[in-house]
Amino acid sequence: MRIAYLDCFAGIAGDMFLGALIDAGVPPQVLHDATAALNLGASLKMEKVDRSGISCTKVHVLVDGHLADQPVPQQQQDAEPLARHPETQHQHKTGHDHSHSHDHDHVHDHDHDHPHTDAPAHSHEPHPHDHPHSHGRSLTVIRALIQATSLDAPVKQTAILAFELLGHSEAKIHNVPIDDIHFHEVGAVDAIVDIVAASAGIHHLNVGAWHCSPINVGGGTVVCAHGTFPVPAPATADLLRGLPTYSAHVQQELVTPTGAALLRALAPSFGPQPAMRVDRIGYGAGTRNSKDFPNVLRLSIGEAADGSLRQAHTDASGLVTVLETALDDLSPQVLAYVAESALAKGALDVMLTPVIMKKGRPGTLLTILCNPSDGPALECLILSETSTLGVRIRQDRRSCLDRSHTTVSTPYGDIRIKIGSLSGQVLNAAPEFEDCRAAAAKHRTAVKQVQQAAIVAYFQQHPDSVDRDPS
Repeated sequence: MRIAYLDCFAGIAGDMFLGALIDAGVPPQVLHDATAALNLGASLKMEKVDRSGISCTKVHVLVDGHLADQPVPQQQQDAEPLARHPETQHQHKTGHDHSHSHDHDHVHDHDHDHPHTDAPAHSHEPHPHDHPHSHGRSLTVIRALIQATSLDAPVKQTAILAFELLGHSEAKIHNVPIDDIHFHEVGAVDAIVDIVAASAGIHHLNVGAWHCSPINVGGGTVVCAHGTFPVPAPATADLLRGLPTYSAHVQQELVTPTGAALLRALAPSFGPQPAMRVDRIGYGAGTRNSKDFPNVLRLSIGEAADGSLRQAHTDASGLVTVLETALDDLSPQVLAYVAESALAKGALDVMLTPVIMKKGRPGTLLTILCNPSDGPALECLILSETSTLGVRIRQDRRSCLDRSHTTVSTPYGDIRIKIGSLSGQVLNAAPEFEDCRAAAAKHRTAVKQVQQAAIVAYFQQHPDSVDRDPS
């Protein structure tokens, strides 16, 4: 099985991810086509650069022919209307040398009376093209923009999920409805290009499992418009909730909101590099070139070694994400809708448990089980569709029998049997209820009669399927 491993020893940002994908062998045309499909007047420029002696790929986003990290000509600035709110013209200047300068990942606005407390914080230097913009794009507009492209459905799904995660974090930080968050136009174009192009590259690789190292967030502080915050800045920190992070080596901010959102959408397994036969290695460059600290993201791709393949299988079947929240002010109609929606989005199971909450109020404990890769989407579902202010998230390990199906012939027709086995030994054999119900209705008999007939037929046709100690 093909697997991929991200080394985030210098953090992660959208342009670093793009560079690593190209450097690891994704054809540049894949990213160019994804960018063109957005029809935003944006393009990509790719070049080989040196980062502390490491040769790597740097990807620039061009908007209206100008590099996003270069100043816009003064005459173009003068031609644009002055409409940005004063509180969003923050400079985000730090007292240290910033390791990334990803100006496309930064500014947003919202239509509320209270000021910002934070913005996505990867560009904390005086803005090289801090010219104003007349409006921004809301998450709803960005979602529709991505949906309208001709890109493959999985690419769209990953890109939209990343933006939804980013939007939810911003809305939570500013305590405003998510639809009131607006990403300024140049920032939105560049962020959309980073996220959509990265999604296209991810799906082009077609790896069976993603893995990632713990994430170095850097250190120091960042000065926002309304105060000084420790690294990572609030929105980035929210996106990194539940992921293994650490701070080391440099007093610089190393993770951008776009990078964090892409990582959350990717939902890799975290830990040391698994056993694998690496055949491709890509290095994606950040903007800064520190003397003794390679500002790069490393991507390794290869075949899982036998032990790693077994572990990946165990992780896929045995590790489950559990999302829970207790609700005492939500309509049962909405609860039922959320449960149905969760199953449609890939939940393995949904449970609604009656509970007694504070002040003796009857409530409902909503519990969703899912594969780790589906966790971010289901977290967004709970936060957007229910009245909760928070979700508890944990990962549990479960022991699962190997599952298979066979079909048996009965006087009521063919019935599928679901089989659970361990080490080749059948431990459970149960008729599929829907098959039994349909057969019972057709023959006007009791469902239990069909179920019993199916079990008898199974053991007659499989006489060796008797319970034995599998050890």
